[in-house]
Amino acid sequence: MPLLSGLVVYIFPNFASVQQTIITNNMFKKITILLLIVTFISCQKSDSDKNEKDKIKMAHWLLGTWETKSADGILSENWKKVNDSTYEGQSYFVKGKDTLHFETVKLQQKGEELTYVATVKGQNDDKAVSFSLTETTEKQLVFENPKHDYPQKISYNHISKDSLVTEISGTQLGKASTEKYLMTKRK
Repeated sequence: MPLLSGLVVYIFPNFASVQQTIITNNMFKKITILLLIVTFISCQKSDSDKNEKDKIKMAHWLLGTWETKSADGILSENWKKVNDSTYEGQSYFVKGKDTLHFETVKLQQKGEELTYVATVKGQNDDKAVSFSLTETTEKQLVFENPKHDYPQKISYNHISKDSLVTEISGTQLGKASTEKYLMTKRK
């Protein structure tokens, strides 16, 4: 066998160098393929992270100041984007100079779940109440919490660029109840 090795080196003096180049090229190809796979997986993760935020993005039309006026007073909602996963809102009902109702709301996405979290001043010991997204389209958001006293359901329907209908419903004092508000955009 040593004679054969010596013959190969005599006939192909650069054989060891060629062999090393082949090994190096193969390793380079393997490393390149491995890097491509890691990059592809990283991009897939980024896409799934992006998809997780799609639910809150569907509510972009909610941002701004909305208002409805009636003989009883003025109901206003102000929504702003805090970050890619959270919108914050304030809702208040004013009659004359008196604020009769005030609540803060967070529309928050964690993973695949979008939650409407309301804190109403003077209710539930000023503790937040969560409502889970149960239905969504490009023009509708429906949140529900069947364990809450009232409302159990909150929905927003985007009618046009400058109008939406918000509806709260459920059972109140043993009877079905629904309140609808047609709101127009101020800002």
